[in-house]
Amino acid sequence: MPKYMAFDIGGTFVKCGVVNENAQILSSNKEKTPQTLAGLLNLIETYCQSCPDAKGVAISSPGAVSEEGIIYGSSAISYIHGPNIKELISEQTKLPVYIDNDANCAGYAEVWNGAAKGKNNVMVMVIGTGIGGSIFKNGRIHKGANLHGGEFGYMLLDTNVTDRNDMWSRRASTKALVRKVAKAKQLNPEELSGEEIFSMAEAGDEICRKAVDEFYHLLAIGIYNLQYIYDPELILIGGGISAREDLITNINRKLDGILSAIDPAKIKPTIASCKFRQDANLLGAVYGFMKEG
Repeated sequence: MPKYMAFDIGGTFVKCGVVNENAQILSSNKEKTPQTLAGLLNLIETYCQSCPDAKGVAISSPGAVSEEGIIYGSSAISYIHGPNIKELISEQTKLPVYIDNDANCAGYAEVWNGAAKGKNNVMVMVIGTGIGGSIFKNGRIHKGANLHGGEFGYMLLDTNVTDRNDMWSRRASTKALVRKVAKAKQLNPEELSGEEIFSMAEAGDEICRKAVDEFYHLLAIGIYNLQYIYDPELILIGGGISAREDLITNINRKLDGILSAIDPAKIKPTIASCKFRQDANLLGAVYGFMKEG
């Protein structure tokens, strides 16, 4: 069965794996992200040499990745922005290369063998420091005219726009929740985590309880908007928050409240948690290679 070398390039680590066409990770490892482009290329080449029968190289990367292989935008790895990374990796490894944005790869993993398997029109949103995601039309990624398809976090929730804090990602992300509670409790945001806030809310802390309730409400508003913008079969939610067993129940409760208040619009989004977490980008990059490469 054909095998692929898969790499998930992150700001701290590069995850490396060998993946087959049955969505099985045969082996995996991670290395500290090199400080130079030459170091990254050498790391990828070294791992590719460990699997000489690999059919190709599949890469998950931050940034807005063009089909040509140039990574636009910015990230914690400044040296990947500008050169044609796809061409450089192909020259170094002598293998065909597929590269895409990490959120798109995470979505591809779900469409391939995850919570969206068998679905054609899907949105996948990843909640963390901000809110990003991917859009699938007829089972294929929709990148958009400016490579910003799936950048849900830039959605504005307030008509009185004053600054970037009016964006969805600054209002409904896990980081936004931490920032809000820290301000109310006069704490350094670095002293809190989303997990701690949920635990305190469950223990009866009124500040945390109100903040978590508003967090779910703001998520539901954005999800409602996405449903009526694209009308997908399914909206998946990923990121660390997706591990919470009550996540979908609480968002559905808020969606019911929104729908009961709006007479003309009664289509309730179908939502679910992503299946894959730490391995999503490796798997999705390989599926992207199989579909697009």
